[in-house]
Amino acid sequence: MKSINQNVHRDALPDFRNLGVILRVVLIVLALSGILALAQVGDWPALLPRFLELSAPVQPVLILSILALSGLSGWLRSLEYWTGILVVVLIELLVVSVVYRVGEQFFGGDPYGQLERYWLFIIVATALILYYFHLRSRALSPALTEARLQALQARIRPHFLFNSLNAVLSLIRQEPKRAEAALEDLADLFRVLMADNRKLSTLEQEVELTRQYLDLEKLRLGERLQVDWHIENMPADALIPPLVLQPLVENAVYHGIEPSAGTGVVSINAYKSRDEVHLVLRNPYRKNASHHTGNKMAVGNIRERLALHFDAEASLRTNATEDAYQVHIVMPYRTQA
Repeated sequence: MKSINQNVHRDALPDFRNLGVILRVVLIVLALSGILALAQVGDWPALLPRFLELSAPVQPVLILSILALSGLSGWLRSLEYWTGILVVVLIELLVVSVVYRVGEQFFGGDPYGQLERYWLFIIVATALILYYFHLRSRALSPALTEARLQALQARIRPHFLFNSLNAVLSLIRQEPKRAEAALEDLADLFRVLMADNRKLSTLEQEVELTRQYLDLEKLRLGERLQVDWHIENMPADALIPPLVLQPLVENAVYHGIEPSAGTGVVSINAYKSRDEVHLVLRNPYRKNASHHTGNKMAVGNIRERLALHFDAEASLRTNATEDAYQVHIVMPYRTQA
């Protein structure tokens, strides 16, 4: 199993397709417009009218900039960092110039200043926005490392390794080929678990890893563990944080299957809707079972990693009924980091 990853953190432009990034850009631009308006009028009563006057020509520039940058985001992020910054500044200057000239044609010119003033404003605004995202990226880099360490501690409980090895030992004499395959699955599983998992991997890889994990669990649980896969509409090339599905399935087995003496079904549904990837996991649930301790920790860890990678565009919701527990993850559909 391989994941798409690089161990060295490098500076990169923000993903301008991300909803959280877009919201931050809008807020920063509006804040700068407000500060500029306040500096010009000097008193609060006149602030709102002046703010509206200043922000009126800014809005079309802001909208066109967001459309242009989101459309070119993948290409911009593939450039060298400083080259990307230069291209972003040039795009912004071009957008400002086009909007200014169009406005001049329709509204007879700008009564408040010249084009050069708008160029200066957009250069300052772009520099501040990119510097903010640079600082934010630097601040989140240790958070990603810490989240990985927490995930390593939360995943694969020691008793799973102990039980898996015992199950393999019981097969060595009677079914040596099956025991060998199980050891290979176990080795692949731990190879991925111990890798640097700060970068995204494909959904197909995550599903394959989860299958290997379930094959190991079936060695000891047998027919008690039934898995219902619904992945015919799965976008195999979608990039997601690694080790999202497997820990949830492990939770489903530990909390939903192990406490019961009977057969239990873990349902796994992966599909794409519009530009979003959905993962829905459902398992049996008993409200007063002692195994539920620690479940929220694993779910919280995954929710944190989703936020670190996808910001406001990803969500994780849980729902518990009398007999079932469901986790629903929504992520943006991405095929390039």
